Amino acid sequence: MAIKEDLIAKIQDRTLVMGVCGLGYVGLPLAVDKAKHGFQTIGFDVQQEKVDMVNAGHNYIGDVVDADLAELVRAGRLRATSDFGFVRGVDFIAICVPTPLDKHQQPDIRYVRDSVIAIAGNLRRGMIVVLESTTYPGTTEELVKPLLEEGSGLKCGEDFYLGFSPERVDPGNLVYKTSNTPKVVGAVGEDAAEVIAMVYRAILDGEIHTVSSPAVAEMEKILENTYRNVNIGLVNELAMLCHKMGINIWEVIDAAKTKPYGFQAFYPGPGLGGHCIPLDPYYLSWKAREYGFHTSMIESSMMINDRMPEYTVERAGKLLNRLKKPLNGARVLLLGVAYKQDIADYRESPALRVMEEFRRSGAETAYYDPFVPRCRYQGQWYASLPELTTEAAGAFDLAVVTTAHSGVDYGAVLRAGVPVFDCKNVMKDFQDRTNIEVL
Repeated sequence: MAIKEDLIAKIQDRTLVMGVCGLGYVGLPLAVDKAKHGFQTIGFDVQQEKVDMVNAGHNYIGDVVDADLAELVRAGRLRATSDFGFVRGVDFIAICVPTPLDKHQQPDIRYVRDSVIAIAGNLRRGMIVVLESTTYPGTTEELVKPLLEEGSGLKCGEDFYLGFSPERVDPGNLVYKTSNTPKVVGAVGEDAAEVIAMVYRAILDGEIHTVSSPAVAEMEKILENTYRNVNIGLVNELAMLCHKMGINIWEVIDAAKTKPYGFQAFYPGPGLGGHCIPLDPYYLSWKAREYGFHTSMIESSMMINDRMPEYTVERAGKLLNRLKKPLNGARVLLLGVAYKQDIADYRESPALRVMEEFRRSGAETAYYDPFVPRCRYQGQWYASLPELTTEAAGAFDLAVVTTAHSGVDYGAVLRAGVPVFDCKNVMKDFQDRTNIEVL
């Protein structure tokens, strides 16, 4: 039987064995969805702690329902391993590994490369490989395809199928999860695109949109997050201008978004965080230089957004100066280190950059975040205040709101008489604004 017909038959009768390489914020929810839809699923991760937790039915990702994971493991439909030999036993494998930047702000794709090389050594005829990790346009066909063919001796399109389907994960989103978010699929060849789209239709509830090539799907993902980066850069620049002009940027945005068409609200803040928006534009600008092209608008927005932690500390220093307190030696409390509200994820969090800038200026810092009791930054661990009480807040000269968590008693800081620099406008409903300054 031909590869295509064999794979379609396995998808239809749920005998296709699924694999996921990388059990983080993208991989674990995807593995759970595969297993929930009746497919035997094997997850791989280099971190033995994650493997052990999954095999014990213990969840560590906010977007996964604890009971779902425990039941799937108990039923034998989901298991995890740290042995790359598992690839020999699967028919479909999704690569969901990190794609960070190196110290020079250039793409660091070693996790993708290492995973692909390991997969190639175990690849067999009739398998499907899909890259989900966000990366620069061309990665699938220029890097992944040659590595798989050289390492396995098999030919893409004839012996195995290859595609790219960008992850779309928004931690903490109460409406859109992995299962119901529309999915884009681009593959090497029409048969591969058809079969890969069929796999995702079998495990996800969202619409599956097929594009003509992996490069289109890769660029589409970059566009999604560059669009947000550019618009956030715009409002951050306007926030700086509005401050000089004595205009409240938050009120401006609230007024603008009353227009029912042609405008989408984006908001300023102390910087960008998360696993995509601060990183993806760098992938695109890096790749563009290969073609002698400079993404001037994108690079300008990146410069603005990258400067926001420093600007936050500058504004905080001026606020303290007006109170006749020096920044050097001041005690500063950061309210929130997660990169967005009501989640425990602090990857690329601007709050950590703000903390670093304060310390460079000679200030002493601490933080309170009910979602992140401990965090690691530049090799050092930091612990949150156990509680945000009036007494605890009173020990500081300034509080800076860096994450818009709900359920936090921001009034405790005001009751302590501590001035607040509110970078997220979370205190907009407080009537007495004597001690509140907004970004």
